[in-house]
Amino acid sequence: MKIIIRNNSSEGSIWAAHYIARRIREKAAVSDKPFVIGLCTGSTPIETYAELIRMVEAGELSFKNVISFNMDEYVGLPVEHPESYHSFMHRYLFDHTDQPAENIHILDGNAKDLAAECEAYEKAIVEAGGFDLFLGGVGEDGHIAFNEPFSSLSSRTRVVTLTQDTREVNARFFDGDFNKVPKQALTVGVATVLSAKEVVILAFGSKKARAIKDAVEGPMSHYCTLSGLQNHPAGTIVCDENSISEVKVSSYRYFKAVEAAENL
Repeated sequence: MKIIIRNNSSEGSIWAAHYIARRIREKAAVSDKPFVIGLCTGSTPIETYAELIRMVEAGELSFKNVISFNMDEYVGLPVEHPESYHSFMHRYLFDHTDQPAENIHILDGNAKDLAAECEAYEKAIVEAGGFDLFLGGVGEDGHIAFNEPFSSLSSRTRVVTLTQDTREVNARFFDGDFNKVPKQALTVGVATVLSAKEVVILAFGSKKARAIKDAVEGPMSHYCTLSGLQNHPAGTIVCDENSISEVKVSSYRYFKAVEAAENL
């Protein structure tokens, strides 16, 4: 595991965007196969998406040969609802890049057979060649995607019931009304995320500090599903000074020394 520490969320977001762009270019230089990326929603990745859009508009990057799969979607929320993850992704990324529509994959929370939708999603990921990189965020309790505490670390795409804490945190997107937040969602599993060749997790702000401490220094546990990244050969967490604040001083110094030595 690597930890990239920047002064603030803006610096961390831009670092992540440029890292993703570099990986896309590197694959394009040696292969005609598409770059397959996992994407997340929420407020955390917005600045990263904005920088990717800037690079596309400036001719520095292309999404023409990128296939994307999103982490999750609410169950029962209309696609056109402004807080559906379909709407979010088009608003903050897809409508501003040259990615072909047929290369965009988002779970259908209104599918007649939700289990079949989840099974088909896993199959589509495999058929695309598997993830080159998965970009994710982390919840205040250490969950990745909608893999709430006590989700199996071997879980795959499935229907999940959202905890009260998660719904309360997400209520800010629903006019602050907890009761408007859907009770269920479709989500990729922990194992789905960890199947990627690389995983990059964004974590900014003091509210994420406990989750980062548990994920980095605690045991690998289904209590903090991000901790599964400990067992990944190429996992990176991008933090700011606030989100890294609860790790030990020795841990902080170690990750800063590695970053400096590798000129990341």
